[in-house]
Amino acid sequence: MKKEVIFTERAPEAIGPYSQGIAMGDLIFTAGQIPLDPETGWLVEGDIIVQAKRVLSNVASVLEEAGSGLERILRLDVYMTDLGQFKAVNEYLSGVFTDDPPARVTVEVAGLPMGAEIEIAAIASR
Repeated sequence: MKKEVIFTERAPEAIGPYSQGIAMGDLIFTAGQIPLDPETGWLVEGDIIVQAKRVLSNVASVLEEAGSGLERILRLDVYMTDLGQFKAVNEYLSGVFTDDPPARVTVEVAGLPMGAEIEIAAIASR
């Protein structure tokens, strides 16, 4: 199997030496996405839910470019700077993944790039 680099202008460009996504066979691995607006390159302003919506929009754009979508996510890795916001994020994600939700990891971290409060990476199928 050959590794395929995934790139879309509908998600933020990588801010380091990594790809927005990599596909190999039927699997797609997204880079961690923070709440950057792909048009401006700046973090969106707002609470954790506003940020989570932007993050999932970025993840969805990468997956769609690879021929997949949010409904095909197998595993979601969520990194947050404040697990005190876990309940709000959990409720939001429960509304997004209503049927057969993906496996998930949620971890509190000391910091995220550009001062983001949340970062999400996904593994999905085509």
